[in-house]
Amino acid sequence: MLDKIIIQVKDAIIASVKGADDIVEALRSAVKSQLIGVLENVAAIGVAVEDAIAAVAEGAVRASSGILLSITDGVRNTVHAALEGIGATGVDALLAVRHVARGAVNGAYQVGGDIARSSVAAVEGAVDASGKVGVDTSKAVSSAVVGVIHAADNIGSEAGSAARKALLNAVSLPRELVEKAIRGDGKSQSH
Repeated sequence: MLDKIIIQVKDAIIASVKGADDIVEALRSAVKSQLIGVLENVAAIGVAVEDAIAAVAEGAVRASSGILLSITDGVRNTVHAALEGIGATGVDALLAVRHVARGAVNGAYQVGGDIARSSVAAVEGAVDASGKVGVDTSKAVSSAVVGVIHAADNIGSEAGSAARKALLNAVSLPRELVEKAIRGDGKSQSH
C-alpha cells in the first residue's frame, strides 16, 4: 500500500507542476495538498500515520527529480511544504518532521540523489518552515536529524556515516543541536 501511495503522490505532483510558471511554489502547493489528502484517508487506507507521511515525502522527492529541480531542492521544498501543510491535519508537527525527513531522504536515494546533501537539505527545510508554523526550531532540527539518520542508516552504514558527517559539517545548521540529536538518536527513535 505504501508503494501505491508513493507512486500516486509522485504522479499527482508531476501533473500539478507541469507547465507551472513557478515550479517551487507549485511543488510546495502540491505537496501540501497530497499530504492533507493522504492523512485524511489514512484510516481507510490502513497504514500508520508515520508511514503515510514518509510515503508522501518520498513520492514528492521522486517527482521533483523529474521536474527540473535538483534533488536537494526537491528535498528541502518537500520538507518545508509538508511542515506547512501538517497544521491542517491535526498530526503532531514534530512527529511529522521526523517522518517527512525520513521519507524525503529515502526518496532522494531512490532517484540517485546524494545522501549527504539530501540529509542537510531535509534539515534545512525543517528549519525554514519551523518559524512559519510556530514550531520550536531547535525541536524541529532534532526531529529532522533523527528522521534523516534513520533513513540513512536503513540505506546502509556508509550512507549513515555520510549523513552524520554532512549534518555536522553543514554551516547552515546549528552544530550543537545536530550533535545533540545525533547523540540522542538511538534513545529517542520511534518508528
